[in-house]
Parts: sequence; structure tokens; C-alpha cells
Amino acid sequence: MGKKDNAKEEIFNKMGLLLGKLTEEQYRTTTAMVSLRQCKKGETIYSCGEMPQYMYCLLEGKVKVYKYGIGNRCQIVRVMKPVEYFGYRAYFSNGCFVTTAETLEPSLLAMIPLTAIKHLILTNASLGWFFVQQLCDELGRSDQRTVNLTQKHIRGRLAETLLVLKDRYGLEADGYTLSIYLSREDLANLSNMTTSNAIRTLSLFAADGIIAVDGRKIKIINEEQLMQISKLG
Repeated sequence: MGKKDNAKEEIFNKMGLLLGKLTEEQYRTTTAMVSLRQCKKGETIYSCGEMPQYMYCLLEGKVKVYKYGIGNRCQIVRVMKPVEYFGYRAYFSNGCFVTTAETLEPSLLAMIPLTAIKHLILTNASLGWFFVQQLCDELGRSDQRTVNLTQKHIRGRLAETLLVLKDRYGLEADGYTLSIYLSREDLANLSNMTTSNAIRTLSLFAADGIIAVDGRKIKIINEEQLMQISKLG
């Protein structure tokens, strides 16, 4: 087996959560249709209003999914990590994208035509159940985030965002620094607040010794206190 074949096999292993639901014949047919897309930081994967063509699997990197609301205000609705699937909900509802997906850092995506995914679901109950679970999990998280972002005060919202980022991306080797570097604007858009409020609240957290800030690097110094702020809202 050559280097190219080994690389493909490694990618398919990463996608095992989905590919593992397929029969041998379905596996061979589906993997033959998988294409790769290398993206730069800040590259748009799909845009609001476009018709969906592919389901994406994030193999490497980080992706934000966002939409604009009243007054053209941006709201990040979720952030993706490896290995997660996205870009299929609009196709399942026979509509166009209502969000935009953009890379937060250089990323590698695997793409499968959605027409092929539809055929597989109609012939494979296990795969259909996989997508039911995926959509239900996503809906549950979205419902909880909606409540939290509308009912919590600014401190509680930002505290929750920092904890969500820790849970999704983890910490660097020092055990404190978040393994994702977001701009203040992105932090604000993820926390349903203005950029100025995000900057001010970060400064207050740092002054209280809860976090330490160095540019876009954020260290969580007192996670217990951060959790308490998030809980109290």
C-alpha cells in the first residue's frame, strides 16, 4: 500500500463514526466518492442562501457556523471540532443554507455528495438512526444555548462561552491555555454581546484572577469560579 493509500485509509478511519454504519459494498462506493478540501484560515465553506451539495466532515482544524440577524448583527451559533459532520440539515429539509460556515484556522474537510447520503439513508436503517441522533443532539445543545444566551447576564454568558470552548477544544500542554485563539469579535458573537462588552468583561475576569489574557490566548486560572459565574448567570 502506497503513501497515498495510507493517507486515505487514515482519513477513512477518522470518519469511522459514519462509515462504520455501512455495509462493505456501501463502504467501497462511498469512500470512492469522498473528496478532500484544504481550506485556509477565514475561508468560507458555504454561505447562507446557497443550495447544499455536500455533507462535510471536519478532519483537521476549527470551523464556526454563524448567521446574521436584526441590524446585520452576527451570531455564531456553534463551533465545530474534529471529527464532526455538518452541512446536511438544510438538504434534509429541502431548503438552502440559513447559516454560513467559515474556518477559524487552516482546516481539512472531507466531502460526500448529499445525493449519495440520501440514498444510503434510504437503504441503511443504522445510518438513518445515526443522523437522527446527530440532529437530536445538535437540537438539544442549541435549545440550551438559546436559553442561556437570552437569560444570563453578560458575565454569565462569557463565562459559559469560555467553558464551552474548553470542553470542545481542550487546553494546551500547560493545562491552562485554551486550544483556540478567537478574536474579541468572535468571542462576542459567540456570547451574544457587543465586542466592547466582551473586552470589558474579559478585563474584569483577568483583574479578578479568574483568567489571564495574552493577545488572543486565554488562560483559565480559576475554573471553579468561572463555573460558578456561569451557573449563577
